[in-house]
Amino acid sequence: MAKPIVAVVGRPNVGKSTFFNRIAGRRISIVENTPGVTRDRIYADVEWLNHNFTMIDTGGLEPYAEETIPRQMRNQAELAMEMADVIVFMVDGREGLTVQDKDVADLLRKNRKPVLLVLNKVDTNKQSENYYDFYELGVGDPIEISSEMGLGIGDLLDQIVNHFPNAAEDEEDNEAIRVTVIGRPNVGKSSLINRVLGEERVIVSEIAGTTRDAIDTPFSRDGQNYVFIDTAGLRRKSRIHSNVEHYSVIRAIAAIERSDVCILMIDAQEGVTEQDKRVAGLSHDNGRAMIILVNKWDLIEKDNKTVNKFLKDIRMELGFCQYAPVQFVSVLNGQRINKVLPMIQHVSNQHTLRVQTGVLNEVIAEATLMNQPPSDKGKRLRIYYGTQVSVKPPTFVLFVNDKELMHFSYLRYLENKIRESFSFEGTPIKLICREKSGGSK
Repeated sequence: MAKPIVAVVGRPNVGKSTFFNRIAGRRISIVENTPGVTRDRIYADVEWLNHNFTMIDTGGLEPYAEETIPRQMRNQAELAMEMADVIVFMVDGREGLTVQDKDVADLLRKNRKPVLLVLNKVDTNKQSENYYDFYELGVGDPIEISSEMGLGIGDLLDQIVNHFPNAAEDEEDNEAIRVTVIGRPNVGKSSLINRVLGEERVIVSEIAGTTRDAIDTPFSRDGQNYVFIDTAGLRRKSRIHSNVEHYSVIRAIAAIERSDVCILMIDAQEGVTEQDKRVAGLSHDNGRAMIILVNKWDLIEKDNKTVNKFLKDIRMELGFCQYAPVQFVSVLNGQRINKVLPMIQHVSNQHTLRVQTGVLNEVIAEATLMNQPPSDKGKRLRIYYGTQVSVKPPTFVLFVNDKELMHFSYLRYLENKIRESFSFEGTPIKLICREKSGGSK
């Protein structure tokens, strides 16, 4: 399932950013005693009681302000609320109920999402003298906290996670391969989905940024269920002017997190850009299987060296995802599009591949014989055994005598040996070192 999204909203200067920084565990939002300092959304990944979710901090809501910046902040906060699974409506428990709080509550009642009314700045264990006034907002029982002092935060987080969608609701899609198409604007993502499906299911336009949402398109082919997730193109930060575009980035990240396979589309005419690296990095860091499609290949003048040159450039620029297979396509004329679904199925299988412990340890033993583990000050690394602990991505734990002796270059060597034996084409793999209890130190 996608990570649940929690949006923190409220009028200016009620302490939203202080709360956000307290939850995120680090100072991300600018905290200043001036209304309207947080003009942009900030988001962070949060974990509480084994629940992972994304929290969005928004600018102060002034629902009926007509000035440009407050109006943009309102649009941005409304987008955050539209995306959210749970909304934290923050008010100032010290100052008391205001007309602006009532205006925000009016917006929230139209939204029909779970809302938690939070009275911030209640810095003692005594109930705020304004507590009962806030029932007038009609959005439920007030929850008192102090973001500054850290009071009541745990109880609030308990209530937040209790409102998350039930994972069981998503079980019907468990057998489907979830595919996210990622890339810069106007590289052909929507056109690819339409080609693969054989029908116009996603809006296609030459105007960059047409696709603003992540759109789910389920379909079946040859007995296999798929869900294609088309995303808005990820832009350079300097080019993100519209608040809508900011939230498109969050949607794209959320789409990557709930996918099994990411298709990175690159424009053959432009080659690999810094933005392509960033998008590929999001997929890699989330442990997703990956395919690289070089689109608009029909527009490239070619000789017998063109493919090899492109492959060399891609491998050099995207060195961290050498495992991803590359295919040269033209979505416009359908060139090699018939290869896309078999590639998806192949890398998905590799993404869920399990290796028997005995066979894995034979590979590790042979690798250590061919290239001795590193040593430091006369003490040599010993690898007792390895075992696979999970899939999506395939993850292996190596039990060693001292994990400080495991140099990253030797870990990479072991990964290459594992890949030589089991392929794992199209998927990252993770190697984790643990010290074996009772092992020699």
